[in-house]
Amino acid sequence: MLNTVKASLSRSLLLAAACAGVMAHAQAQTGGGRIGFVYTERLMTESRLAKAADAKMQAEFSKRQKQVDEMVQRFKQAREKFDEEAPKLSDVDRTRRTRELLDMEKDMQRMQREYNEDLFQRKNEERAAIAQKAFKLIEQVAEQEHLDAVLQEAVWSSPRIDITDKILKLLDK
Repeated sequence: MLNTVKASLSRSLLLAAACAGVMAHAQAQTGGGRIGFVYTERLMTESRLAKAADAKMQAEFSKRQKQVDEMVQRFKQAREKFDEEAPKLSDVDRTRRTRELLDMEKDMQRMQREYNEDLFQRKNEERAAIAQKAFKLIEQVAEQEHLDAVLQEAVWSSPRIDITDKILKLLDK
């Protein structure tokens, strides 16, 4: 597995070096292309839109989270009660209560899974809406500042080319 990771990392570094070489060559031929960089994750966490979306989802999902928590607590209590009483129960009662606990556990896991899936879907919807607005603003800033490329992922970038704060300010208007 380590060899696979090394090979993958080596390919990624080679690709990054090749891209940098191409960009440097293009920059030299055109007399200096300009590049910008955006930390998209900062846009998704630090913008007012992102914070408002988080608050909205918190309000929307808090009731369901409470229901899930209550279900987990009920299951734990039922499990503890069964563990205490199991030695005293007849085989028939022990089997019946074991089935009840298993059914309760399945219901709890289903409820947790559905909650997590719904929350994940809503987060993705909210992030997509923010991303759509952000990408339009990135395009506007790139045109205004005559940038040839705007990158959103890099191993390292100079603060000189970082336009994230500009995009955040525009996104928060």
